[in-house]
Amino acid sequence: MSHLLGFYFLCNKNVINLCFNTRMDTTDLKKPTILIVDDEYAIREMIAMSLEDNYRCIEASDAHKAEALVKQEVPDLILLDWMMPGISGINYIKNLRKNDKTSTVPVIMLTAKTEEDDMLEGLESGADDYLRKPFSTKELHARIRALLRRTSSVMTSEILNISDLVLDDTSHRVSSNGQSIPLGPTEYNLLAFFMRSPERVYSREQLLNGVWGDSVYVEERTVDVHIRRLRKALEPTDNHNLIQTVRGSGYRLSTQ
Repeated sequence: MSHLLGFYFLCNKNVINLCFNTRMDTTDLKKPTILIVDDEYAIREMIAMSLEDNYRCIEASDAHKAEALVKQEVPDLILLDWMMPGISGINYIKNLRKNDKTSTVPVIMLTAKTEEDDMLEGLESGADDYLRKPFSTKELHARIRALLRRTSSVMTSEILNISDLVLDDTSHRVSSNGQSIPLGPTEYNLLAFFMRSPERVYSREQLLNGVWGDSVYVEERTVDVHIRRLRKALEPTDNHNLIQTVRGSGYRLSTQ
């Protein structure tokens, strides 16, 4: 329990400030940038302290301040609290996904909500992962590494074509008959995974291992949410029916 974030909230605020406000090393500029958005000061500081060896952290106490920071610099990943005054995390992430500049930024939703329906709502809103408070710093690191790994994978010259659907891994773009299809990072990787093996049926567990990786625990219902989001994104170009449910088995991409 010693590494749970909840344990650290009891720390003296002045001690936190002393630890966190040390001189920034110039190597921080080479680290991935993580935006921490949470209205609780102690939570932001303890997350930042736990990540500072591997990441450059910037902080915002609400969605408005986060928006101002993002206009200056698009982060590599956002840790976003659900319950905030003013604009909630759910509404803010919807705004992120509507903006071309931030539509593909990976987001991990942080929340004290524990019900499965809450998790599904968070994922449906556009989050790529969902972490319940209190959580361990070890789990937080694992989730961040896994998400950055699958959203920052080395680009290839691979171009995949299925029916009218084209996925160009060089430009990281998806289109249909010349019409661009905006996808979040998880939906993009999910579609690429399907397009590399059309007609093959994958179970939820196989999709989790192939797209999310097996280094962190992700609930199988997460797959269903991202399948729905992928279908919704493909619907305007009439390609949503390519993603098929195989009852009792899983999902496949098929033109039949």
